[in-house]
Amino acid sequence: QVQLVESGGGSVQAGGSLRLSCAVSGIIFRLSGTGWYRQAPGKQREWVAYISSGGVTNYADSVKGRFTISRDNAKNTVSLQMNSLKPEDTAVYYCHVPTDYWGKGTLVTVSS
Repeated sequence: QVQLVESGGGSVQAGGSLRLSCAVSGIIFRLSGTGWYRQAPGKQREWVAYISSGGVTNYADSVKGRFTISRDNAKNTVSLQMNSLKPEDTAVYYCHVPTDYWGKGTLVTVSS
């Protein structure tokens, strides 16, 4: 059974930082690409970042230069370091393993 469990969400003021983590089990993690998505209130879920099994990263333009995705294959975790947070980053953040595996999400709230 595949499980993805996010942690690290919370409330922070604009300009602050948070680090999200996702613990993955039930798959051969080192062979899987992994990503983060987010869904703001009243909006559709959007892609944020992706890291391939080989460590190649990609970011949405809205977070490029502020967010960093990384993975630890020894711990079966993927992390999202979020710096210079903005109120528009407020959303529930979801960990995703293609194609259909999702975590339950963790809430990030950024106040101005």
